[in-house]
Amino acid sequence: MRRLILDEPYSQTALWSRRLATFAIAVAAISVVLSRARAVEMTAGLAVFGAAILVACVAVLLALTAGVVIWRTGRRGGSIAFAGLVLAVMLLAYPAWLTVKAVQLPVVNDVSTDLVDPPNFSLSAKAQAARSGYTPRSLTGGWSEKQRHDYPDIQPIVLDLEADDAYQLVLKAVAVRGWQIIDQMPPGGRIGLGHIDAISRSLVMGFPDDITIRIRPLAGQTRIDVRSASRYGRHDFGSNARHISDFSDELQTQLDAR
Repeated sequence: MRRLILDEPYSQTALWSRRLATFAIAVAAISVVLSRARAVEMTAGLAVFGAAILVACVAVLLALTAGVVIWRTGRRGGSIAFAGLVLAVMLLAYPAWLTVKAVQLPVVNDVSTDLVDPPNFSLSAKAQAARSGYTPRSLTGGWSEKQRHDYPDIQPIVLDLEADDAYQLVLKAVAVRGWQIIDQMPPGGRIGLGHIDAISRSLVMGFPDDITIRIRPLAGQTRIDVRSASRYGRHDFGSNARHISDFSDELQTQLDAR
């Protein structure tokens, strides 16, 4: 006599966990692509990415619930629930890393090498058009004491070069860093100062950080001051200080290669 063996049904919770995790990754990828292509406003792209993060959180909860259900009832779908959990955690790893950085680093979004007279961003029509009409605000209040405490290593850069040579070295360093130059003026003229305004974009979402570099001729030397400011948010997750430190290191590399 034959026995009819019925397979246990799949856990619907597990199936929905994988579906939602896959959907969340797709939505996050679309938001990143559109944001980096500047096809949508940055705030809109961030909102869509945030929605994908919420969906991924739901997928994690469903995967954990599916694990309990499968353990108790013997239903099938353990591998499916695990796949949903892994996919969701992969997506949540980036915001989790940002959360850790936000806790560890100070809440700042504007950093300068000159705490007394920070460089001003160019107000030329070309620069403002590249920044979509936005200009970083002037630094006021007790920001200098806060930065001195938070980033004591951020200091002016002094090169043992004439201003014109230093200007060319700065241009090379900016090119290596991959920053987009939106305005520039060599040192000389009535005030003697030169400047380079540029934009750096974040790796994932392509959020812009505005950077201005001031070249000041000295006696047999040139002083370079850099200011980097995030266009969105109160917390830069250390990006602006990192821009200045990496730029300073690149200048030294270019100087050593001369």
